[in-house]
Amino acid sequence: MPDPMNTDEERGVREVKSAARTVELLEVLAERGDRPARLQELAAELQVPRSSMYALLQTLISRGWVRTDMTGSLYGIGIHALLTGTSYLDTDPRVRAVRPYLDVASEALGETIHMGRLDGGDVAYLATRESHEYPRTISRVGRRLPAHAGALGKALLAERPDSTLPEGPYTPATPNTHTDRDSLAADLAETRTRGYSIDHEEGVLGIIGFGFALRYDAPAQDAISCSVPVARLTPAHESQIISVMREIRTKIEATTPGGAGAPHWR
Repeated sequence: MPDPMNTDEERGVREVKSAARTVELLEVLAERGDRPARLQELAAELQVPRSSMYALLQTLISRGWVRTDMTGSLYGIGIHALLTGTSYLDTDPRVRAVRPYLDVASEALGETIHMGRLDGGDVAYLATRESHEYPRTISRVGRRLPAHAGALGKALLAERPDSTLPEGPYTPATPNTHTDRDSLAADLAETRTRGYSIDHEEGVLGIIGFGFALRYDAPAQDAISCSVPVARLTPAHESQIISVMREIRTKIEATTPGGAGAPHWR
């Protein structure tokens, strides 16, 4: 016999299918980037009837979450996704706390500095200070990279036991990316010994990264990194990068991200 004191919240609430489908659609469109999708493609990928997908798309277009072309046959992510994402960055206390230190590191090193957060098996880029020597044409903020394929992700994976690593094989971003569990685990062991990760052109060819987990959470959810073109990295510059980034990490961890009374998001 059911316990009358056992609430829906305690038993767990069933997923709302319409809400889940909406989120899945937005994620698919976001992942496609500058490759707009057709109705049939979206219906097939999400395995829903064309009529249901069309109705959902029209609803989201009217709310600004999805956009369409003049013919009404191509669909992409809408401007309200940007507005919501910007709100996340503007209201997150830890992003606000870290940003000034990214400026300091960028000025001291003249290289690109990132802040990222672990999101499942990926790292989402939350803040970036671009190098004046090699500015990117596309910002990384809001983009994702598999955690096994970059300095930010490996710094955060090293804060967790190897038992949490998926079995693999892992998708390579470059020919240098770790694609098997044992190889990645060996790299993470070295990261724990050093206290920071090194990305040897594993995420982007021609770029070496140094990642430092921010341990104001346990295990760490956020990390900072410095990205350097291979041609610019000398032993002296590497020593400078490590020294500056370690000092920046220490200063960030000494702060209280969020301040008194702020919610601790999970």
